[in-house]
Amino acid sequence: MQVAIMGSGGIGGYFGARLAEAGEDVAFIARGAHLEALRTEGLHLESPLGNMTLRQVRATEAPSDIGFVDVVVFAVKLYDVENAAKAAVPLVGPQTRLLAFQNGIDSIDMLARFMPRSQVAGGAAYISVHLEAPGLIVHRGGVARFTAGGHGDATIERLRGVCDRAVGIGLQTVQDLDQVLWTKFVTLCAFSGATSLMRAGIGQILADPEARIFIEQLRDEGMAVATGAGYPMPDGYDEEVMSFWRTFPPETRSSMAIDFERGKPTELAWLSGRMRVLGNELGVPTPAHTAVYRALHLHAGGTKLPRQVWPGVLERSK
Repeated sequence: MQVAIMGSGGIGGYFGARLAEAGEDVAFIARGAHLEALRTEGLHLESPLGNMTLRQVRATEAPSDIGFVDVVVFAVKLYDVENAAKAAVPLVGPQTRLLAFQNGIDSIDMLARFMPRSQVAGGAAYISVHLEAPGLIVHRGGVARFTAGGHGDATIERLRGVCDRAVGIGLQTVQDLDQVLWTKFVTLCAFSGATSLMRAGIGQILADPEARIFIEQLRDEGMAVATGAGYPMPDGYDEEVMSFWRTFPPETRSSMAIDFERGKPTELAWLSGRMRVLGNELGVPTPAHTAVYRALHLHAGGTKLPRQVWPGVLERSK
């Protein structure tokens, strides 16, 4: 298949690397130092499912250099959707499907402003992966699970078959993606909010009684909002998600937590911020998500967090 990766960072870079490893025709859209590294040094992936290096990478900053493809894997951060969607238009022919692996619950509506909704298939990615350095993708933990809408669509089903032959990207297709997106939204908002605010891995959070109570509050608020919106979590979800988080290596943090640490823009407004807005609209209290949003909002646009010191203790001069 001809596949274009729009947003070649963590998720996009991982997905594209695995498809290219399986022999598919993959083009990566990137920019800056990452683009230069892809062109000169290739793409390196570190993963418990197997490390790999692509020496020859087809990479460009201009989607118009590529033309129509079978599938566009759209994996940019939510704050970049509008610009990236406009740039992706030259990739989308009459038969192209755009598969959006993005956080939150709003990306399909956002993308449908720029291309036919019938050609947009939303998706959910359950994987802890990030761009460690230009040309280097790092996958933490063994979980690598992907779900896409469009069950029965010929192009999406063809992609599913390709993924079945690749390492580490088994793709499940579903007819109705809404419940999948809401479940991912509730799960991710709690995980991202806790690991970002506490600047700790999931293992430390679950091992500390007070920290664990906080992530449970985030989880429960999300469940209440989802119920109010008409997408209740399945029976047993509360314990299932705790068990899911325990499968992660203890140092695992969300990509949002890593973005905060590195001073990059974040998706805070579309995660805990969105949960807060929905709670206000539905009459569901969200004090924990509101605390995450307000405490982190000062740095959400990309201001680097100050070095961590104990509260009330002055750092000794060197």
